Amino acid sequence: MIAKNDAILARLLHLHPKIIDLSLDRVLVLLEKLGNPQNFLPPVVHVAGTNAKGSVIAYMRAVLEAEGYGVHVHISPHLVRFTERIRLHGKLISEPALAELLEGCETINAGQPITFFEITTCAALVAFASAPADVVLLETGLGGRLDATNVIRQPALCVITPVSLDHQQFLGHSIAAIAREKAGILKTGVPAVIARQVPDAMQAIAAAAQEKGVALYRQDEDWSVHRNGDQLVYDNPRGRTVLPLPNLVGPHQIDNAGVALAALDRLAACPTSPQARRQGLGRAEWPGRMQRLRSGPLLDLLPDGWELWLDGGHNQAAAEAIAGQAKVWQQAVDRKPLFAIMGMLNSKDPAAFLGALKDEIAGLRAVTIPGEENTLSAAHLADTAQALQIEARAAASVRDALAELLSGTSGPARVLICGSLYLAGSVLAENG
Repeated sequence: MIAKNDAILARLLHLHPKIIDLSLDRVLVLLEKLGNPQNFLPPVVHVAGTNAKGSVIAYMRAVLEAEGYGVHVHISPHLVRFTERIRLHGKLISEPALAELLEGCETINAGQPITFFEITTCAALVAFASAPADVVLLETGLGGRLDATNVIRQPALCVITPVSLDHQQFLGHSIAAIAREKAGILKTGVPAVIARQVPDAMQAIAAAAQEKGVALYRQDEDWSVHRNGDQLVYDNPRGRTVLPLPNLVGPHQIDNAGVALAALDRLAACPTSPQARRQGLGRAEWPGRMQRLRSGPLLDLLPDGWELWLDGGHNQAAAEAIAGQAKVWQQAVDRKPLFAIMGMLNSKDPAAFLGALKDEIAGLRAVTIPGEENTLSAAHLADTAQALQIEARAAASVRDALAELLSGTSGPARVLICGSLYLAGSVLAENG
């Protein structure tokens, strides 16, 4: 069945329009043929932003499920298997159900040009309309205004996580332009939770909200969150809540958890108790984002005392978040040197990413992402790092990079594999 689904997904990739354009027209045409499933969903939380969308959704899902709600989830991209993108009432869609769903959409689309993300989003909406649940957590792909997910006429809530530079070839070359695209998910009369933004992004979002009559619930103005020792402190108009630290690693996860709590505040359809919030924050998982690998063949290559971490962040803001965690590590009792193994797509900016990390890493081994035609070469990444005065060399694979670090390092170290969700998926697949 896995092979069958891989074949279907490969066929869907070939339907891509010859001219790349972000548009809702193809999606709306196909949805009409499918019976407009987007109009028959449980309450929808629509989440856009550059970074932290997945973490916010992970926290929200964990809290809602701790309260006993049935939750549908749509995320992208997947790391290992496409089934990760569609979660029905708490469980990943099965391979047989996915095959039936994709074949149905493929048949009804009848070979018309459509992007892979568009047709698979339509498939997810069909799945969500066909199975009972209390809420849908719907993540945008990129952008917002013309994103394939932006067909929900009246979501229960909109959320915009931090906006930064990414996908400039589609969304614009300034923070303000990108924020305007993200703000395209805002709907008249629908409340919106807004994470802390840089001023240009906040101004663009506020202007869009004013045009549409949207009430914003802003971080640092209407709610706030901070860490106090081993506790998370969340303040809203009703008062202060003290919770355990979130399960996900990194100082940035305090803000991400706060965005999720603020969104839950505004999700009237699914009220949640303090107990569910405590349980949910402590249980949330989000693979490939500051994830420590604790077993598997890659970890078996390392001696005792070494650590292996994985993060799929691929832009400057993600690198700054990684740098924040690196500073935490350096303040720990077991100070270990941090080395990076990095692969990246050719649509990203390796110099900006590495510029945010260069003071935190002892060296870098660059790899070409296996099986990815749009990868930057290992040699190019190594040259970019060297130009930033980072000790760097190209390696043939992640395994070779680990072996080289082992041979040249005395004593335990931390190794972070980073730069791409595609590389993260390849590592998770290789590591079992």
